[in-house]
Amino acid sequence: MELVPDKSARGYKNVTINEEFFEGHFPGHAVMPGVLVCEAMAQVGGVLLLSKTGNAGKLAYFGGMDHVRFRKPVLPGDTLVTDVELIATKGNIGKVRAIARVDNEIAAEGEFIFALVDRDKKRNIGDSAVEKSREE
Repeated sequence: MELVPDKSARGYKNVTINEEFFEGHFPGHAVMPGVLVCEAMAQVGGVLLLSKTGNAGKLAYFGGMDHVRFRKPVLPGDTLVTDVELIATKGNIGKVRAIARVDNEIAAEGEFIFALVDRDKKRNIGDSAVEKSREE
């Protein structure tokens, strides 16, 4: 919805009852899973970091979360509005503060860490821990 490069971003997600995750979370009492609320906040944070000068075309790898708290459930029919503010960057690492709201009430909040990597780096298939465990 809004982007102030190097400073802040705002995004939203209209939550509808026909989303697949509501079938099992929780039957008879639909609630958006917290992991997907975090994903929504992380995506807005990634957009903010990629808007910084020199980051165009890179990937924002999600590196971690700190101080995440859930304050209110997100339900079908809600609009989840996420505001993200840049805390710091150092080299290829960035940290943002995110607050997700429904009807101006905080649903979740926390800090998210990202590693910004070049998109064109070739990855050898044997580099991943998954591939190494398959070899054993």
